[in-house]
Amino acid sequence: MDRREAIELLKVYLSDNLVKHCIATAAIMRGLAKRLGEDEEKWELTGLLHDIDYELVKGDMEKHGIVGAEILREKGLDEEICEAVKRHNYSLFEPEKPMEIALQAADNLSGLIIACALVKGRKLSEVTPKSVKKKFKEKSFAAGCNRERIRLIERLGLSLEEFYDIAIKSLLEVKGELGLD
Repeated sequence: MDRREAIELLKVYLSDNLVKHCIATAAIMRGLAKRLGEDEEKWELTGLLHDIDYELVKGDMEKHGIVGAEILREKGLDEEICEAVKRHNYSLFEPEKPMEIALQAADNLSGLIIACALVKGRKLSEVTPKSVKKKFKEKSFAAGCNRERIRLIERLGLSLEEFYDIAIKSLLEVKGELGLD
C-alpha cells in the first residue's frame, strides 16, 4: 500500500479532521525515520493508518488500535505496522520497539504543533522549536496532548528540541494538506 492508497482508505473510516491528524502524524514519523535511519515509507504508513479505527470504535480505548490492527491485517499490511497501530494506544500498551515509541510521541506532538500554528493564524511557518517548548510547559494548552508520551522520544536518543525541529520541518512539507500556511 502506498501513501495515496492509505489516505483513500482513511477517508472510508475517518472524518476530514482525523485524516488531517493522521497526515500530520505520518509526516512526523517520516521525518523521524529519516533522522533515525529507519524505513521512511513504513514509518509514514504507520503514522497515516494509526487512528483508522478511532471513529469506528467511537473512541473506546479498550478497542482502539486493536480493531485498527485487524482492519490493516485484512488489507494485507506488514505485521510490524499492524502491531505498532495496535500498540500506539498507551492506555493498553507501553511501547517497546523504536517505531512504537516514535508513534506515541509523534501522535501527541502533532496535535501540540498544530495547536501552536492555529494560535498563530494558521501559520505553521511561524512555529519554532522555542514556541513549541514554551507551549509544552503550559499544561492547559492543547491539554489532550500527553506530554509524557512526547518525552518518550528521548528513549530514541533525541532531545525534545531536536524532536520539535524535525516535527516542524516535516509538517511544513504537508502544510497544504493540513490547511495551514
